[in-house]
Amino acid sequence: MGAEGGGRARTLRIGVYVGCGAVVLAGCASMPDSGDLRGVESTPRQDTQVRVFAMPPREDAGPSEIVQGFLEALTSDDPQYETARKYLTAGASRRWDPDASTTVLSDGPNTVPQHTRSREAGDDYTYVLTGSKLAVVDAQHAYAPDSGTYGKTVHLTLEKKTNQWRIDSLPQGVVLGKSDFQRNYVSVNKYYYAANMPAATGGQLSTVADPVYVRGKVDAVTSTVRSLLKGPTRWLDPVATSSFPSGTALGKDVTSLQPDDQNKLTVPLNDKADRVGQTQCTRMAAQLLFTLQDLTPTGVTQVELRRSNGRKLCDLNEDRAETVASHGTGRRAEYEYFIDGKQRLVRLSSGSGSQVPIPVPGALGDGGKKLRAAAVSRTEDTAAGVSADGQYLYVGSLLSGASPGVPVLSSRGAAAGDRLTTPSWDGAGDLWVADRDPKRARLVMLQQGTGEPVNVLTPGLDGRVDAVRVAADGVRIALIVEKGGKTSLQIGRVERDGGTDGRPAVSILGLHSVTPQLEEVTAMSWAGDSRLVVVGRESGGVQQMRYVQVDGSTPAGNPPASPTGVKQIAASEDERLPLVAYSEDGIVRLSAGAQWQKVVKEGTAPVYPG
Repeated sequence: MGAEGGGRARTLRIGVYVGCGAVVLAGCASMPDSGDLRGVESTPRQDTQVRVFAMPPREDAGPSEIVQGFLEALTSDDPQYETARKYLTAGASRRWDPDASTTVLSDGPNTVPQHTRSREAGDDYTYVLTGSKLAVVDAQHAYAPDSGTYGKTVHLTLEKKTNQWRIDSLPQGVVLGKSDFQRNYVSVNKYYYAANMPAATGGQLSTVADPVYVRGKVDAVTSTVRSLLKGPTRWLDPVATSSFPSGTALGKDVTSLQPDDQNKLTVPLNDKADRVGQTQCTRMAAQLLFTLQDLTPTGVTQVELRRSNGRKLCDLNEDRAETVASHGTGRRAEYEYFIDGKQRLVRLSSGSGSQVPIPVPGALGDGGKKLRAAAVSRTEDTAAGVSADGQYLYVGSLLSGASPGVPVLSSRGAAAGDRLTTPSWDGAGDLWVADRDPKRARLVMLQQGTGEPVNVLTPGLDGRVDAVRVAADGVRIALIVEKGGKTSLQIGRVERDGGTDGRPAVSILGLHSVTPQLEEVTAMSWAGDSRLVVVGRESGGVQQMRYVQVDGSTPAGNPPASPTGVKQIAASEDERLPLVAYSEDGIVRLSAGAQWQKVVKEGTAPVYPG
């Protein structure tokens, strides 16, 4: 454990406390009384119980050591930053709110001493904390990329009663380096329900993921539940709803939540939830189950909610939760699709390893319409295809003998590259596509893939849309936006209202880049409830493939290796399914734990349903 940065000497000692037995951190070495040094391995279960705490200030420590010690303590596992507060005066400790924000720097904060204000007395010092900003996590635990120079002042005074140096003025929140942030914090998807989206055929609600960051070793379960109960983050709030009544919180005597040996979590609530009915209660429990399913080593498989008087409100297990609401893994795609060498829409059995594509039933697979791109509805019974010249959009049933009929949309763009993009279906069955005609660039939605196109308002869009992918929830959309020869991946939220003549008014708001470090984004696809896979390159760099969260953070784990010359990429929101790409080698596929494998040489535009 430790902070980073050229300006910070590692003078502070660290204490390590373990819940059971004598365990050291994985990768550390034990120091025996005699014999050779040897590594000590710890099991994953032991690792989860390791807690790291900073040591309090040393007697008569100088101003520099106090500042360094305080910054080091910010990276520890103290639940309420008790040790960090020991470096502050009593007044500063009362005023300081560590939960106000977390600023992440590329390296740990450097400390630059300033002149004392009273040189004769020598009883105060000022240090400036500096660094390059990468991101900020706000009070709602929401992550947002940031840039520029960080510069905040820390002031120290020599306390008269104790004759010890202490910090009496400091910035609100916590500041730490990238590696300490990655080690101490974990990304968690909170789940809410998509607003203004119809329920599925079976009555299931559509869930929408709201990623937040919590401290991974400081009672992450309780922190996550508290965050869930407070509602969606500000960005998502306009398009998401919670089944928990406003003001719902944990019971007043609840300090910590932990699942029992059967992976059941009991959650006592305050009186705001006392009168909810069974239907609403099961929806509340489903939100908790989806949110907590991957947070603990063995997962939470059952939730019981209790009233303020301790009596049972309702309970729910994993199997029943899937009947209440659907999310990314709720429906496994049956096929992978792409355009073959004859410009037909063809398909492969999903995840089977099959490399013999067959044309889809209907006109989009019989070769009568030459295609360059397509999209298949999430129910896999309808497809949309873009003509080979990019001018026309057809929609047809995936049934033998079905005809796509006349185009549902056409572009007037003079060049093939200035016409229609690959379309995308949302979870409600609406079809999205962008027209890249420079004289009439627009984003369009067709309700159920038919009827009069709805021109989507994009007030915050600065550039031209080159690619469109709508999330299954129908309330988030990913766009590749081109401006001045550079492309970026932007995420927006889909807001709908009644409109006129039965046609909704649809807007894309809250657009923000999630790949500020990339100069060029070539291709992208949703690859999870809050994750996308992106192909692009940094300025002066080579093409790479990486995962990115919708909040702009980088998920844990290694990115997939990129095949040569990737032009298009397809992933499923069901993360168990392989990646499929169009590269210099044709259509290639990457399954978990394997290498990229060639499927066919002649093929383009791979897609999963959606």
